[in-house]
Order: sequence, then structure tokens, then C-alpha cells
Amino acid sequence: ERHITLHSATAIELSCRLSKKYSHLKNPQVSWKRGNETIGNVNKIGNSWNINLEVLDSSKLGSYSCNVIGEEISSVVHLQLPKIDENKKPIISYEGDTAVMICKSHDYTPLSWTWYMINGSKQVAINDSLPDKYVIDRIPTNVTHLKIRKVTEEDDGVYWCEAAFKLGKSKGKQQLIVLSFLVPLKPFLGVVAEVIVFLTVVFLYELYSKRKKNTEDEKECDQVEQL
Repeated sequence: ERHITLHSATAIELSCRLSKKYSHLKNPQVSWKRGNETIGNVNKIGNSWNINLEVLDSSKLGSYSCNVIGEEISSVVHLQLPKIDENKKPIISYEGDTAVMICKSHDYTPLSWTWYMINGSKQVAINDSLPDKYVIDRIPTNVTHLKIRKVTEEDDGVYWCEAAFKLGKSKGKQQLIVLSFLVPLKPFLGVVAEVIVFLTVVFLYELYSKRKKNTEDEKECDQVEQL
């Protein structure tokens, strides 16, 4: 299995060759497939089988397999666009702060970058013409930064960076979690609430005990007077 990265239109030759441990196979029949589609014009040269491709757009990308007919012997080549290096962990920010998300394209320079936000089931392009809210930095050209100022709960969600190459587009995913300043205080507030409840119970118990004692003293005084 092999992965080949392509970013622009090109001509490519894919070749598979049987290793020596399969020399016992006499006149093996080999086919090339893309998915379930069999590819014609296979050139056999010695112990190898080759196909030539003109990769002009992303429709030619995908997985190509070379299979020995009647045998469980195969080889797979994946033609793919450059992958985007993304932050796998969610970015956590507090309301009012500035959040920064980064995407990178290693070894390949995109023609352009675009940022999107997922709003429900829709993908909404981020407009960097609002500098008070969004700032998109594309320098160096293989890196893009999305800066969101004064984040609010509405900014919480999933973001996509899209790199455009001559052969197609690749995407990277980022997640932004916006927290309220009350979130770190919740454990403390919980402890305070428990302390207040405890002190209230103690106070009520002391008050009840004091009233009960006064009532008993009054009854004792009444009995003494009667005597």
C-alpha cells in the first residue's frame, strides 16, 4: 500500500510487480481497478503491469488496486491531495477573549485559503472584511491564521480551513469551545452553597434548642409557683 500526494495536473504511471516469492505462479493474470471499475490498457513489461494516467482534476484521485486474478494478492496506490495539518484538540477560550486557529500545508503551497463556520447544517464563509471581529492572516502562504476577537457563545462551534490547489481543495477541521467566566467558579460556588446550608442548619438547630430550653424553664417555674 502506498500514498502519493498530487497538487497539480500531471501524467503518472502506476506499476505493480510480482515479487520472487510468487515465482511459482505461471502466466498470472493481473488487472488494475479504481474502486470496482476495471481499467483497460494495462501494459505488461516482464514481471510488471503498468497503467498510465492523465490526472487533470480531482476526479482521477482515489484508490487504485492491482490484483492477481484468482489469487488473494493485491497492491493499492492512493492518489490524494496534500493533507492539511490541523489542531486535533479543541481550542478553549473565554467570553471576551481572542481565539486563534491555525492550519498548515506542509511541503505544498496552496493557491488560496478560505475559512468556514458550520451553522446548523450550513457552511458559512467567514468574511474578514470585519476587522473588529475576524482577522485572517495568510503569510506565509502555506499557513493560515484565523483570529476571532471578543468571542461570544455564538462563536462556539466547528470551523473548517480550506486550501485550494490546482488539482482540487483540501480541508482541515478546528473546534472552538467558548466558556463563560462563571464556569471556573462553579465548583467554588458549590462549596460556598454547601457551607451556607450547613451553617443555616446549625443556626436553626441552636435556635430550636434554645427555645426548647426556655419552654422547659417556664414550665418548671409554673410548677414551682403552683407548689
